Amino acid sequence: MSLAAPDTLVLITGAAGFIGRALARALRADPRLGPDGLLLTDQVIDGPGSLAGNVADASHQQRLFARPVGRLFHLAGIVSGAAESDFEAGLRVNLEATLALLECCRRQAQAGGPRVRFVYASSIAVFGVPLPARIDDHTPALPTLSYGAHKRVIELLIDDYTRRGFIDGRALRLPGVVVRPPLPNGALSGFNSDLIREPLAGRSYTCPVGPQATTWLCSLPRVIDNLLRLGDLPGEAIGAVRTVNAPALAVSVAQIVAALAQSDARAPARVRFADAPAPGLVAQFGAWPLACTFDRAAALGLGADADLASLLRDGLPSSDLLP
Repeated sequence: MSLAAPDTLVLITGAAGFIGRALARALRADPRLGPDGLLLTDQVIDGPGSLAGNVADASHQQRLFARPVGRLFHLAGIVSGAAESDFEAGLRVNLEATLALLECCRRQAQAGGPRVRFVYASSIAVFGVPLPARIDDHTPALPTLSYGAHKRVIELLIDDYTRRGFIDGRALRLPGVVVRPPLPNGALSGFNSDLIREPLAGRSYTCPVGPQATTWLCSLPRVIDNLLRLGDLPGEAIGAVRTVNAPALAVSVAQIVAALAQSDARAPARVRFADAPAPGLVAQFGAWPLACTFDRAAALGLGADADLASLLRDGLPSSDLLP
């Protein structure tokens, strides 16, 4: 299957971000994609095949669809903490801009153009507090963060736009993706990456949750593989419900700290724990159930990190992340 017809584009929003850059590298290496078939956009981005602009701006959206879009990986968004502190920004980018992109796709299809294969990066933030004792493919999504509410709304719209034939949509609910660079992006769950990156860089780190806290993680390579795999699947293989929980490792902070010793025997000793962890942070990001299954993702061919050792090996930052 071709990624895009000769006269259509593969578009990535949020392409300058952690996941976006890795996805762009993977797509550039795909022999199915022509030399001018990839368009990258973000607020600040340059280089061949890039178009800088605000995805919430109507004129920028029109520029993105100046050529027909065949596949769209929508990664742009205002994440958890930032969406909580600035409600209007979260609403504008996470909801209004995404709806506008869906409408661009609908208008393209209704004008006789290709039906866009819309691949959306959703989040496990759709599950709210108190988190259930077990999560599987049938667990209701009841968000208690604005970010999670935004993601859930778009998941439902993707189902409806797909049902009506406007798009061929699919959404992947991502867990914590490690190891992110040391750049603040407003993600409350950023301690997942800090806990790995900082001790392995030889720096002391004070973890804001206790060693008994539990979290869901996956490596960046697994996320890229799963986004591409989900994007390649025929719609009939996914069914009417277009959202899939991405496979993740459910682990405790204590297990993560112990696993650091496989890369640096002295790294675990560099980790300290806050005297008084923030209850809200622990409830939303440090109490993920260890009882979880990802059967639907597995049936669709989406892969998981085999264990913590594999996750750390594949997710360990490159030299630009570990100065």
